[in-house]
Parts: sequence; C-alpha cells; structure tokens
Amino acid sequence: MTVRVVLCDVNAKVVQALMSAFADEPAVEITKGSILNQQVDAWVTPTNSHGVMSGGVDAAILRQLGPGIQLRVQRAIADGFGAALPIGAAVCVPSGTANPKFLISTPTMHAQAENVRHTLNVALACAAAFQAVHMQNERAPGSISSVALVGMGAATGKVPPQVCANLMWAGYTLFGESTFDDYAELQQTVTEQLGDIETRPASERVRITPPAARRRR
Repeated sequence: MTVRVVLCDVNAKVVQALMSAFADEPAVEITKGSILNQQVDAWVTPTNSHGVMSGGVDAAILRQLGPGIQLRVQRAIADGFGAALPIGAAVCVPSGTANPKFLISTPTMHAQAENVRHTLNVALACAAAFQAVHMQNERAPGSISSVALVGMGAATGKVPPQVCANLMWAGYTLFGESTFDDYAELQQTVTEQLGDIETRPASERVRITPPAARRRR
C-alpha cells in the first residue's frame, strides 16, 4: 500500500535541509511546524533507548498524549527487546487517541542527551521507523496509511541540519524498496553501506541498496 509521508520541523533550517535532500521525492510532504499538528495515523518520535520521554519531541508528545504513552512505549521495549531499545530498532504502540492512532518510538541515542553528530544513528533510526510501519501494516493491513517524522537528531543530538536531512533520506530510500524480517538485518544493511560516510562530502545524498532477497516485488 502507499503510505503518505510528512516531514515537519519547527526549525526553519532543518525544513530547508529536508527540502533539499528530498527534492527528488515529490510524494513526500515537507512543512514547517509541530508534529503535534499533523493529521496522520502515526507520529514518529526520536527517543532514547529506554523510552524516557523527558525532553525534545518526546516531552511534547508526552504532554499531548498523557503519561500512559510512556508506559506503553517502555512496556513494548521491555517485551520486545529487554532492558533497552537498540539504535536501529523501533516500537509501535497505540496512542490511545484518534490522531495519531499510533506512536512509533525509535532511538537516536542511548541516554537522554547525547551528541550523535558523528554517528549513523539518524539513518538507523529513520530506517527503523519505516520498518515499524511495514511491520504494523503486516500485523493489521492498512492500519498506518500516513506517518509524520521530525528532523531526527537535529536538536538534542547536535546533528547539523543538512547531515540530518541526508541521513534521513538514506534511511527513507529503503522504505519503498524493501522490508526486513527483523531489525538486525536492517541495521547490518545500513551500517555496511554507510560505514565510510565520514569521508564523503556532507552534501552528498547516499542511497542504501537493499539486499536482493529483501527487495519488494
């Protein structure tokens, strides 16, 4: 199924960088503003590995949806991953509201405040968020037909806007082309192909090629 994708951010520089990185993706909607105003089936929040929603977008969503959302996120982490949610994985939980119906939490950092500008965490988190959409739609076909994401890691994570946008684009490239059985294979695919990204120009957009066995027919 086709999933409507909205990228939004309150930071104008991040929005401009997203417009540049996703210039060849006219189906992706990009807008300046809060994710809380996006009418979609799922919001994606860049979180930490423990699902503590105390800062940034997490905190805004917690205020909007209430304390029960953090409990559901942390329960999903414990049930699916044990003590911590790995970078490059995600959980998708019911929000308890009509908009959005689901919250997808994917970590860009292990602790609650880390500088991740020299990591692949943004690409891993973005790819994992879209993988969570695939997995939810496999469990309940058609349950997520639209999703909104913010500029991941561009605030607390200190990732420069253009780097953030390019890494998100790299993660997004897997969305329409592939789906994985688990997050481990997704993580391996991303890290193997982006391992030399530090040697590439910051303006370069890198497409991730999915393994042949994972390409969507």
